Amino acid sequence: MMRRALLLCWLICFAASAAAQRSEPNFPPVRPGVALNFPRDHGSHPDYRTEWWYLTGQVKTASGVPLGVQVTFFRSRTGIGENNKSRFAPGQLYFAHAAIADARHGKLRHDQKVARGVAGLVSASEKDANIRIDNWSLRREASSDEWIAHLPANGFAMQLRFAPTQPLLLQGDAGFSRKGPEDRFSSYYYSLPHLAISGTVTLGDKTETVSGTAWMDHEWSSEILMPGAVGWDWAGINLDDGGALMVFRIRDKAGNALWSAATWRDAKGALRKFAANEIAFTPNQTWRSPASGATYPVDANIRVGDATFRLQPLMSDQELDSRASTGAIYWEGAVTILRDGQRVGAGYLEMTGYVERIRF
Repeated sequence: MMRRALLLCWLICFAASAAAQRSEPNFPPVRPGVALNFPRDHGSHPDYRTEWWYLTGQVKTASGVPLGVQVTFFRSRTGIGENNKSRFAPGQLYFAHAAIADARHGKLRHDQKVARGVAGLVSASEKDANIRIDNWSLRREASSDEWIAHLPANGFAMQLRFAPTQPLLLQGDAGFSRKGPEDRFSSYYYSLPHLAISGTVTLGDKTETVSGTAWMDHEWSSEILMPGAVGWDWAGINLDDGGALMVFRIRDKAGNALWSAATWRDAKGALRKFAANEIAFTPNQTWRSPASGATYPVDANIRVGDATFRLQPLMSDQELDSRASTGAIYWEGAVTILRDGQRVGAGYLEMTGYVERIRF
């Protein structure tokens, strides 16, 4: 904790002293019609403002304990000191979050890292997925196509492998995902649904093998939130029949949807995209965080087309305080998916902007 606090103080001081040198970077635009290229686009895109690699999933331990797991690496191009040749200038910042939701014991374990882009401390390949911050890492193993996460966190650890069982899923228009009416409010975005999880999880001094299913998102952009937007609600859902559903809405301060979109690939591989008028989020139950005071619709119905799914949390308290890294407080939780009262899948629900406007 002391090391992290000192690093944050250093970054604040550096930012203040570099303000005179700072100029808004020339971020490249996100444009429709750009074909994503793999494995290169699994890797980092440092010219863009913001990027993340997001893995969320649900596992069971060998002793039968259900757990939600989250592994996230972020990159942010800050524009600070880009004309400064010092290797300590934080032109790129890197963050990572790790969390385990243990509903049986009502406990959420969470840790985070932050580092400037200094060789030896941080690495992020532009050729394929291979990101490291200190002793935390996420990489794609080309020979097996598996994603491997190594996270020795504070009070817990994850050593997990994520193996694709389905083809990659391009979101939006062939990977061009709109977040508003103008092209500039867009991202390049793809997902890997139904990843098979194997490996070990350590809680305290107990290590157990785990298995389960995960969802991976990789997204990069130069500007996402349109004027008036404060955050978003997003869900990545692995349906038990083999289908995959991604749905999100961008919200204003009053909770109104400014933009919504969804992609559903059914069990046979047929793909359907949904427009804003085909999507609705309806809260069933809210939970007020005793830590932040924010109220989240942790139990909600999501309608896409003529189908309505209910998202029920494994536990209500899955709020993550990442002010020591990305600066945000948000809810990121494992959920069970119901349709007509019957379980049909599992996934993760993310809700941002309920404490304050999300910033990049």
